[in-house]
Amino acid sequence: MFDELTKSDIAKMEKEIEYRKLVLRKELIAAVKEARAQGDLSENFEYYAAKREKNQNESRIRYLERMIKTAHIISDDSKEDEVGINNRVTIYLPEDDEEETYRIITTIRGNSLAGLISIDSPLGKALLGHKVGDEVMVEVNENYSYPVVIRMIDKSIDDTEDTIRKF
Repeated sequence: MFDELTKSDIAKMEKEIEYRKLVLRKELIAAVKEARAQGDLSENFEYYAAKREKNQNESRIRYLERMIKTAHIISDDSKEDEVGINNRVTIYLPEDDEEETYRIITTIRGNSLAGLISIDSPLGKALLGHKVGDEVMVEVNENYSYPVVIRMIDKSIDDTEDTIRKF
């Protein structure tokens, strides 16, 4: 199965790869050399910790490169008055009498605790393509669904929360 990513997702991944290859890799290799120089490797915890970090970095680079290679590119364009990818959406939950705000994003970047809802999640699927004022049913499974009302759609993209990941 291919991951659906936008061009901006690919660009962020390429930026992370570049950072990991050009900056972090050099730092981690230097840390391994420094730890190795401390002597007996059989009891050198710093050496093994440095090697582990270096290997984690290399694994992350391979993972990102594979993601880019196998990705299915999708458009993040949407009509001006409809919910689309990278939009911040405020919804009203009548059952709880609460408002919540989420950003609709691609699967790879989903993090519901940070307010980032995947387009493949029940809520993300339900909201895509709808307009302010629409009441939509979020189908969690065949036995449970709940209504939400779209209160606001913010099309401006703020990438400050999309910093380069460091482990």
